[in-house]
Amino acid sequence: MSDKTADLAGPGISTYPEVEKILPTDYTPLQSPLDRMRAVYEIKQYIEKHLGEELNLSMVQVPLIVDRSSGVNDYLDRDGSRTPIEFQCGLGLDQPIQAQVVQAATKWKRMALAQFGCKVGEGINTDMRAVRKDYFLDHDHSSYVDQWDWEKVIRPEDRNLDYLTATVKKIWKVIHGAGMHVQEQFPELRNDKFPQIPEELTFIHAEEILERYPDLPRKQRETRIIQDYPAVFIYGIGWVLADGYPHEMRAADYDDWCTETVSADGRPMHGLNGDILVWNPVTRRRHELTSMGIRVTKETMKVQLGISNQLDFLELPYHQAILNDEIPLSIGGGIGQARTYMYLLRTAHLGEVTVSVWPKQLKEICAARNIHVLE
Repeated sequence: MSDKTADLAGPGISTYPEVEKILPTDYTPLQSPLDRMRAVYEIKQYIEKHLGEELNLSMVQVPLIVDRSSGVNDYLDRDGSRTPIEFQCGLGLDQPIQAQVVQAATKWKRMALAQFGCKVGEGINTDMRAVRKDYFLDHDHSSYVDQWDWEKVIRPEDRNLDYLTATVKKIWKVIHGAGMHVQEQFPELRNDKFPQIPEELTFIHAEEILERYPDLPRKQRETRIIQDYPAVFIYGIGWVLADGYPHEMRAADYDDWCTETVSADGRPMHGLNGDILVWNPVTRRRHELTSMGIRVTKETMKVQLGISNQLDFLELPYHQAILNDEIPLSIGGGIGQARTYMYLLRTAHLGEVTVSVWPKQLKEICAARNIHVLE
């Protein structure tokens, strides 16, 4: 049996020989690089417009850097293994600002809801850019990250699986619609080699996937489930499952993964969050498009920080704002822009739809397979 702890901190491959094994050997791009950029912006405009309409979101500006002492930077998981880039700024200050490049805008968005005066049912969306220096760079991971980071004010009674599910369905409606729209604009994307984008998601709890495949680690469980259901939303990511491990480690201070819920057949479960994963017919692998969830209350935040041995975070301004009811209850998530473009445009590599730095070894492996990355 594979080590079930090896992939808890997140997805990714660990060596370039492994990358070489999984990249397609029969790949032919459907578009030229310039046409692909035109298609990228068709998708971008469609999603930003329709996501705003479906979820009642307004586009707002978002920071690239934050003050370390604010506590609003995203640590991505709870083991502290992915640290942000830091530098001092503020020429002439006796005590320069210790700034961090954001890894995601997850916590900032919730504070921003109050800053922008959003009322219940209103929210914000951002064209977020981030840097994550501690990723292994493969076909769908880059140190440069772009996301639609969105957040919406909710009521206490909205903190349930039905509300989460309804929101996820609206998001998938927009992603599916973007796929249909871009195929109309660029007919070459309609290709009999690939199945159509599924119209609907299958919803399943991480505990139920574990029951089906008890001997497989997380990524292999995900890969197996999307053989049967090519587009899924997995509930409950972060809470320890029946085998003693969480489906994946999640940060303790934004998504609520500890609240008890009830499955469709009446069994106790945990977690008001989850991920959309799809089967990518080009790479023939799992493909994560978004993580999202109903956010912590002051009570569930303390529980999760206690589980994660991070109760010292409670002294930070972001956490104090939650404890003191200074920022609203919310739901939110991050939709990977480049991941979405890659999926909808049928590309084999993230570097075909986004510009970043790539190691020479990876570029050579890709070029041998007719995959040419942008840099």
